[in-house]
Parts: sequence; structure tokens; C-alpha cells
Amino acid sequence: MSNLVNFNSGINSVFDDLFNNSLSNFVGSDFASNVPSVNISESPDDFKIELAAPGLQKGDFDINVEKNTLTVSAKKEVSSEVNKEKFTRKEFSYSSFSRSFQLPEGVESNAIEANYENGILGIVLPKKEEAKELPPRAIEVS
Repeated sequence: MSNLVNFNSGINSVFDDLFNNSLSNFVGSDFASNVPSVNISESPDDFKIELAAPGLQKGDFDINVEKNTLTVSAKKEVSSEVNKEKFTRKEFSYSSFSRSFQLPEGVESNAIEANYENGILGIVLPKKEEAKELPPRAIEVS
């Protein structure tokens, strides 16, 4: 019975190594399965979304608004090839992501602006005038 237990633990160890370590070695450390981190903030005049997306260019992004949903996506493909006498090495990488955000009712969707600087995609979503918070005021009793 103890031989069977040792065999099972040995097989489990092989599968753990194969699927936990070898797969990540095969795919490589450049393989990104995560979507970028996002910060969302609100001020009296607008909402701001910041996505951490280093290594991309402005042209890699696609930003759309449809039916009160803001969708941000990006695609990047990089390839290189080295030819020597007896071998050819060709490497490529491809990464993409897509994130969608449900817009609040008070956003002026026609005035949304975006900029990309230092690896951060910033999106400003201005509020409609009627959605802006009014300052407190005193009401006189007559």
C-alpha cells in the first residue's frame, strides 16, 4: 500500500511541475493574461479613468461609447527575425485587452477625451450641467 501512495504522490508532483512550472516556462514571462489596473475618480465636474498600460502607443488603443457603455481595448503585436548561416530565429509576441465600463446617466458622452502619457491612459468623462453637484445654499424662510 505504501508503494501505491509513493507512486501517486510522485505522479501528482510530475503533474504539478508540468502544469504549474513548465507551462509558464513554455509560454514565457511576457505572456500577460491580466487586464490593466484601473483607477476611477469623481470630481464635481467630471469622472476620470486611468488605466495602467505601459509599453503601448497611442495608436494601439481603441475607445468606443455605445449605449452608455465605454469600451477600452488595445492590441499590440511585435515580431523580430534573425537569419544566420545555419539557423533562423523568429520571435513574436501579441497582447491585447478589453475593458468595459457602464457610464452613469449624467455623463456627457459626446465630450469624452483621452490622452496617453508615461504608460497611463487617462480618460476624462465630463458631467452634464444638470448632473453637476450644486454648492449648498441657504434658503430664507418667509
